[in-house]
Amino acid sequence: MAHRARTSRILRPLLYTTGAGLVGGAALYSIYRPRDIPGLEAAQVPPPTYGEGGVFRPPKFPHAKSREEQIADLKRSAGVLSSAADTVKKTIGWRSGAENEQKGEEEPYDLLVIGGGATGSGIALDAATRGLKVALVERDDFSSGTSSKSTKLVHGGVRYLEKAVWNLDYNQYKLVVEALRERRYFLDTAPHLSQWLPIMIPIQKWWQAPYFWAGTKFYDFLAGSENIESSYFLTKSKALDAFPMLKKDDLFGALVYYDGAHNDSRMNVSIAMTAALYGATVVNHMEVTSLEKDASGKLCGARVKDCVTELNGKTPQEFSIKAKGVINATGPFTDSIRKLDEPTVEEIVAPSSGVHVILPGYFSPSNMGLIDPSTSDGRVIFFLPWQGNTIAGTTDTATTVTKDPVAGEDEIDWILKEIRRYLQPEINVRRGDVLAAWSGIRPLVRDPKAGKTEGLVRNHLVTISPSGLLTCAGGKWTTYREMAEETVNEAIKEFGLTAKPLTNAPMVSGTQVRDEAPLDGTCQTHRVRLIGAHGYSKTLFINLVQHYGIETEIAKYLCTAYGDRAWTVASLSAPTEQRFPVRGKRISELYPYIDGEVRYCVRHEYAHTATDVIARRMRLAFLNAQAALEALPAVIDLMAEELKWDSKRKEVEWKNSVKFLGSMGLPKSKLSWSRKDVESGHVGKYEDEEYNLYARHDKPDELLESDSKYPKGHNPVMGKDAIPEGRSN
Repeated sequence: MAHRARTSRILRPLLYTTGAGLVGGAALYSIYRPRDIPGLEAAQVPPPTYGEGGVFRPPKFPHAKSREEQIADLKRSAGVLSSAADTVKKTIGWRSGAENEQKGEEEPYDLLVIGGGATGSGIALDAATRGLKVALVERDDFSSGTSSKSTKLVHGGVRYLEKAVWNLDYNQYKLVVEALRERRYFLDTAPHLSQWLPIMIPIQKWWQAPYFWAGTKFYDFLAGSENIESSYFLTKSKALDAFPMLKKDDLFGALVYYDGAHNDSRMNVSIAMTAALYGATVVNHMEVTSLEKDASGKLCGARVKDCVTELNGKTPQEFSIKAKGVINATGPFTDSIRKLDEPTVEEIVAPSSGVHVILPGYFSPSNMGLIDPSTSDGRVIFFLPWQGNTIAGTTDTATTVTKDPVAGEDEIDWILKEIRRYLQPEINVRRGDVLAAWSGIRPLVRDPKAGKTEGLVRNHLVTISPSGLLTCAGGKWTTYREMAEETVNEAIKEFGLTAKPLTNAPMVSGTQVRDEAPLDGTCQTHRVRLIGAHGYSKTLFINLVQHYGIETEIAKYLCTAYGDRAWTVASLSAPTEQRFPVRGKRISELYPYIDGEVRYCVRHEYAHTATDVIARRMRLAFLNAQAALEALPAVIDLMAEELKWDSKRKEVEWKNSVKFLGSMGLPKSKLSWSRKDVESGHVGKYEDEEYNLYARHDKPDELLESDSKYPKGHNPVMGKDAIPEGRSN
């Protein structure tokens, strides 16, 4: 017995130690195991220069139908037969009325989607890849509303997780879990437009460290196998090394966790164009003026008008689109479409304004973001690198729905004040440093079936009216795909549709390489790669530089904005007639945007206004409003060449674009500027909030004249300001 007791005393601690070691080892392996990081793998399709002898084989990318062909398809749904050529003539004003249009048999769509934001475009792509016949119309441009004015994050939402835990809110918890799953799909299907971003949480008190550590680890845990990098703690010195701009005082350390970042409007345009390649009829600048119902009171389509014809100074012809089901995915404008269906319906959208400001890139590291979870009024603020600049925001205040909301000065001042709180005191964040500022309207929703005392929901809502208007509202950018899937599922059930395998799927990659997704009639959008993704890799820009002689900065940008379509953009760029760079004329000296982009966006991305290009294809208007104003003449001239604009249309584009830039933070003093004012080079010659920020006109000298309090040539040692010998202050 004594021997057994001694053996037990020896073995038990040994077993405990072994067990603890195994558990600890498993935990360490879980944290530090090799990860499959999106974007680091080789391109699914090799670059065109790859092959024996490095022979260049130009990619043969498929083309979506032209806008005119798409409009002809819309009309055909109501039995109106017209050629694309007739549509072109009417658009530019050569014909009016219904000349040459014939009546035929109706060919209704399965679904008509109203709204070309992230949700509407996602619904169109989902439906098209399930073999449904779908049309999408958008009054303005793809991503012209909320979808282009986000914080640029692809995230689950650490603040939502905190609320879910403390408030025991299952809906918030569910939203975080859904978003973390969708975050990985986002990065897999569009690796060129999205990437991982480490985000720092500064810690001022020692007791905050275990609190935030537990929160970020729980965030990692919820992501499960879809997580990429694990959160980690940084000491004060390491935190300052990673983010040198941080205020040193009262800094204990920092927690770093990982989320995604993306180019939101280019993502939206890519979703819409991918849907078009898969057979969806996708038309922007097409406004719904009314909804149509059959004899039983059920919706059967909509009346629309072509806004491009209006821009050309002509009266647009309205026509009908017939569909078995109509989907409302108009974000903040949800209730306006619902009231076309039922004028007395109760509103479900509670619009909230989120303001962001853009600052120069030197305010933040290029590869590290920051979140302040405890601002002066309890709101959360992000401070993130984006497209070479720094984005800061956001606010959350009730607002009214307008087309192009303007960021209020009080909201801008609040953001700048909060930024100053956690940056070093010697770093002065000035109002004149703000390069752009905008307001995006979040469509928070209330379930119409819920009691009036229940609060707004942060996740999305899918509801249907008695006449059959299916509405998808709310949600967030990260969950657009899941929202689209749920909406299409509901549409199939409500409208009696039948999904079917897609047997003639396009070669989106431009080669014989296809997606792994089996397009069998089920939802496969989590595996359908977007246009540009197939041939993208982190080193693609090198091939682009070597073949076209484009600047390295521009080549890197083109690859992250267009993916493998950067080959086409580069080939559409004009030669410089210089030794180097060989091709690509910059639209703005400050940013890597070139002439080939304008041509590509007009020909391949349905860009029809200058604002479409400077705001949502390029991101110049979002990065620097004044630089966008200076680039506007070149953009308008390039588009005029492509679209055959006359002088009147060019003047319309100038006025509309300058007005839009007013909503992006362009100073009011510039809103009245003419094209001649800009082309005459007034930069540095006018007084505004930037004028006194720099020594603009001083001649080269070791001490610039404007920096000295003494007149030029005056020596205080020899003058009356000198201190007499033998005395001191």
